[in-house]
Amino acid sequence: MAIRERLSGNEAVATAMKQINPDTVAAYPITPSTEIPQYFSNFVANGSVDTEFIPVESEHSAMSATIGAAAAGGRVMSATSSQGLALMFEMLYIASGMRLPMTLICANRALSAPINIHNDHSDSMGVRDCGFIQLYCESNQEAYDNTIMAVKIAEKAKLPVMVCYDGFITSHSIENIMLLENDEVKNFVGKYEPENYLLDSKKNISMGPLALQKYYFGIRKELSDAMDNSINIIKEVSDEFYKLTGRKYDLYEKYKLDDAEIGIIALNSTAGTIKDTIDKLRENGVKIGLLKPRCFRPLPYLDIPKELKNLKALAIMDKADSINGYCGPLFSEITSAMFSSNIHVNTINYIYGLGGADTKSSDIEKIANKLQDIAKTGKIDNIKHFLINEKEEI
Repeated sequence: MAIRERLSGNEAVATAMKQINPDTVAAYPITPSTEIPQYFSNFVANGSVDTEFIPVESEHSAMSATIGAAAAGGRVMSATSSQGLALMFEMLYIASGMRLPMTLICANRALSAPINIHNDHSDSMGVRDCGFIQLYCESNQEAYDNTIMAVKIAEKAKLPVMVCYDGFITSHSIENIMLLENDEVKNFVGKYEPENYLLDSKKNISMGPLALQKYYFGIRKELSDAMDNSINIIKEVSDEFYKLTGRKYDLYEKYKLDDAEIGIIALNSTAGTIKDTIDKLRENGVKIGLLKPRCFRPLPYLDIPKELKNLKALAIMDKADSINGYCGPLFSEITSAMFSSNIHVNTINYIYGLGGADTKSSDIEKIANKLQDIAKTGKIDNIKHFLINEKEEI
């Protein structure tokens, strides 16, 4: 039976972790993810879980300890944000290269400098090529659900999974949420039985040895193949979760996109603002829709372009700038996928929300107006735009 609760995103994720009851959690506090290990340490202290909780001296150490516990055969989890994720950078590649299942929660926060504790996606986008599956969450409910699914996805794919949601906007805001019973979560994730681990006395294995050219290349290709194959695993696990909960998760979500003439693509909590704005614009006869990727790694590069082929104009919104002289990471990858599929739609990029800058319904309306002009004229005056509220002082 579902349990109705009111929880912040961080508390919802910590609750999911409690229900999963991992073998090891290693974490170091950093805003806005600090509450996750804080809540979880209380569960450890009061005996709600029998997890080995390791308070380490840095995020680099947190990922190192997580890797060690996973290599030893444990079910492991951690959480971080911003500079903490950046400090983990070296170890993230080791986790994926050693094919270690783990779940890493990322409460998205802007990277310094200057110092900023608020939300954008520069942290998770900065490590998008490190070999972690990346799942993005619009709401507290999605953060809770994806955390539970991430454990099973990681162990089936033999890849680490990063669950990303917006710092403060999702991490600290309280929403109504439906929780599963503890036994339902326990049965869903099942008992972890790794095939290869260092403490298995029946097998002699080595992890992370020196691999010269031929062997290194082969191992990296296997990692790439595993990421490609994880698409089907994500679908399978999501279908199992749907049967359990009635909550449907695909690789991406479409909102009023099927008959749309203009469209927007965006991640995480901004999708909620866009949906509300779409409802208002639809009342005025504007045929606009949204595509919200849930899964950015692996990118559904064959499926997403098919959903966009009938649009007359498209805006892809990035809450991070690649600082590459061109456009943001979501734009670059989606448009590349479209080109490879021989689907050509006039597409523009909006960099928005950097450092937690507010994005309002009126901003989405401006984007819609721009798209309507492009749809009518077929002309793009500028590909890259910075969505800055002109009334705010910068």
